Amino acid sequence: MRDGRVSRLAENIVGYSVKVGKGENVLIEVFDDGIELAKAIAEKVYDAGGFPFVNVHMGAIQSVILKRCAESQLDAMAAHDSVRMRDMACYIAVRASLNSSELSGVPEDRLTMYTKRYVKPVHGDIRVNATKWCVMRYPNYSMAQKAGMSTDDFEDFYFSVCNLDYARMSKAMDGLVALGERTRRVRIKGVGTDLSFSVEGMRFIKCDGLRNLPDGEVYTAPIRDSVNGVISYNVPALYQGALFENISLELKDGRIVGATANMGDRLNKILDTDEGSRHIGEFSLGLNPHITKPIGDTLFDEKIRGSFHLTPGSCYEACDNGNESAVHWDLICRQDAEAGGGEIWFDDALIRKDGVFTLPELEGLNPENLI
Repeated sequence: MRDGRVSRLAENIVGYSVKVGKGENVLIEVFDDGIELAKAIAEKVYDAGGFPFVNVHMGAIQSVILKRCAESQLDAMAAHDSVRMRDMACYIAVRASLNSSELSGVPEDRLTMYTKRYVKPVHGDIRVNATKWCVMRYPNYSMAQKAGMSTDDFEDFYFSVCNLDYARMSKAMDGLVALGERTRRVRIKGVGTDLSFSVEGMRFIKCDGLRNLPDGEVYTAPIRDSVNGVISYNVPALYQGALFENISLELKDGRIVGATANMGDRLNKILDTDEGSRHIGEFSLGLNPHITKPIGDTLFDEKIRGSFHLTPGSCYEACDNGNESAVHWDLICRQDAEAGGGEIWFDDALIRKDGVFTLPELEGLNPENLI
C-alpha cells in the first residue's frame, strides 16, 4: 500500500512546484531509487492533463560509461538529449542514489569532460533556463545511513522537510527579498570568514518549493568582480564522488586566488575547469526550519536554517552577474551558535546573528514562525 505522504508529495510537485498544464510534456528522470514516487508523479501528471515521459538511470551503469567515454560520445549524448529536453515543458528529477560515492572511481578528466560536454549544454543551458523544473531525493537505506538516522526516522524527516507549507514560507520571504534589493553591499563575518561584496542592482530570488524539494533559500549573485576577503566552509561538500572538508577560499576582486581543503590539489583542479569556476555565481541564505544539521547531501544541506552558501561557478539566468562556467558548486557554511556563529550584514544593518534573523521584518523567517 502506498504511503499517503508519497501521494501528497507527488501532488505538491505536479500542482505547486512545476504547475503542469494541459497538454504539457513532462520528463521524469529517476536515479537509482524512488520508483514509487515516480509512479505517483506520472499519475498526477496525467490527472493534470499532461504527458509523462520517464527515464530510469543507475549510478553503477553511469560509472561504467564515464570511465571510458570519449568526447564524441558525450557530444552525441548531449545532442540527442538536448532535442528531447527542448520538447519538454517540465522536468522532474527523483535522485535517490544507492551509493553517493559511485563515481569516485571515474578519472577526474572524464568527470570534467562530462560536466562540460553533457551536463552544461543539456541541463545548464536548456533545462534550467527553458523548463519548469524540480529536483528532489527519495528516502532510502543509503541516505538514512549517511545521515546517521534510522530508516523510519529519516523517512519522517524527509517528508517533514519536503511537505512543508511552502506557500507560507514564500510569503515570509518577501521581506528579505525587498530588503536585499535595497542593499548595496553584503558583509559576512564568522570563524575564518571575513568577506564582502556588492549586490547593488541584483535581484533576490525566492526558492519556495518550485525548483528543489526540500527547499528554503533566498539567493542572489554578487557583482562578479566585487568579492574580496576570506571564507571558511564548515559543511563537508560531496563533488564528483569525492568528499571535500575544511574548504577555505581567498578572493580578490572577485577571483579565487587561494584555495585549500583536505584534497587541495583536487579542489584546485575543479576550480581550474574554466575561467568562470574561479568566480562566484551565487550567494544564498538557508531557511528550512526542519533542517538543522548536514546530512551529506547538498540538496538538503544548502537549506540548513542559519546557513549560507557562496557558490563558485555559473550564475543563474534569473540573477545574472555575467559569470559562466561548467561548474556550479554550492559550498555551505553554518552560522548557528552550535557551529561557531557568525554575522550577515546588509549595508549597515546586522540582519542575522548566529543563524537568527534580528530585524522585525525578517523574524517571520525564524524557525518558530515557519513550523
